[in-house]
Amino acid sequence: MKVKTNHYALFMSVLIAFSCGSGSKQPEDAPPPTSMIDEVSDPYENWQSNNGIGPITSLELPDEINQELAGKGKEIFDAKCTACHKIEKRFIGPSPKGLFDRRTPAWIMNMILNPDKMVAEDPIAKQLLIDFNGSPMANQNLTEDEARSVVEYFRTL
Repeated sequence: MKVKTNHYALFMSVLIAFSCGSGSKQPEDAPPPTSMIDEVSDPYENWQSNNGIGPITSLELPDEINQELAGKGKEIFDAKCTACHKIEKRFIGPSPKGLFDRRTPAWIMNMILNPDKMVAEDPIAKQLLIDFNGSPMANQNLTEDEARSVVEYFRTL
């Protein structure tokens, strides 16, 4: 028993010694490592130029809302999205109300169509995952036409 205790104490001592760093220090006026810069910058800052990761590279919406398409989108939203998204408030996921003041139409489409890759690679989607306590958006396996109808519905909110 005493031998195990000594091995444990030795292991802990070595672990503590190595965890304290290598002793090399950066000069005080040196810029922070790139990874620190990425963590500090605001991923929401340039949302107007971010179309996300996925099949939609751009999406121009017409001025007039297509009410038939929006109706289909509401049906899809009510059936597949309301477990996590509420129109008037933040819930498990963000509210879609006012979404076009925060995201591009292409980004919204890509988030609906490709949430796994978006959360892995898109800076805004990564930050949303953090902001919403690690609750990733479920992939509902919508077609592009279905996702487009949901986007049209969001325009009516």
